[in-house]
Amino acid sequence: MHDFPAGRFAVWATAWLSGRTSYDHALDALSGDTAHRVSGLPGSDETVPLGSALSALRGLGEQRFRLVLPVPGDVRGLPAVPSLAAVALESGQAAVGTRLVLVPEPLGPEVIVWTAFPLDGAPPVAPPVEGTLRAVSGHLDLAVADTARTLAGLDLARWNPEVPALLAGLGRTTSAPALPDDHDPLAVSVLGKAQRLAAVLDLAMADAPGAAVNHAQAAARDTALRPLADAVREATTAAFNWIPREPSPR
Repeated sequence: MHDFPAGRFAVWATAWLSGRTSYDHALDALSGDTAHRVSGLPGSDETVPLGSALSALRGLGEQRFRLVLPVPGDVRGLPAVPSLAAVALESGQAAVGTRLVLVPEPLGPEVIVWTAFPLDGAPPVAPPVEGTLRAVSGHLDLAVADTARTLAGLDLARWNPEVPALLAGLGRTTSAPALPDDHDPLAVSVLGKAQRLAAVLDLAMADAPGAAVNHAQAAARDTALRPLADAVREATTAAFNWIPREPSPR
């Protein structure tokens, strides 16, 4: 299963900063059994525990973080800060606030090191336009159907027989990382489906041992999978970045 520490940080830090969950609950959800250390916080030359970093957010004036999943050629959502794009591309993810960006680097299964990039003096970045969860879910379903037809035409089952079974099982209930209690159930469902599809992409992109895959076939496969990869990326960010609407004033 793909792991998105920056997504968990974005959703739980935002829930805590907005008063929707307690500090202890947010820290427990973020930490789990993993040790987290954060370097680069403003006013600190030391590496600090995740709990200290979380406590510092309110003092810095942070109100919300968003998950950004940069890929080569598309770093939308990342502020123009020296070295940030390269580090975030290497990680594949970042939690972007208004005063800080935090980028995780897993060091094995039990340790995650975070690098904080202060945004003092950086030009503001407009948040990306995020579609509704229902629209994102629909895009994901369409991408799955189109990709399945294309991959069948490419005879991908001969390359990796696990892929069709995974595609056929997308309707089954899929677990997703723990999200705040008030998170939209549709966001949880979308995230679970996106993670299952990410596993499909991993298998489909891997050339099975002994498979006769020539350059033209591989190029056709990669082209067929690109819309699905884009839809998975869109769905993952939308699910983690969802927040409840504020009630309308009476």
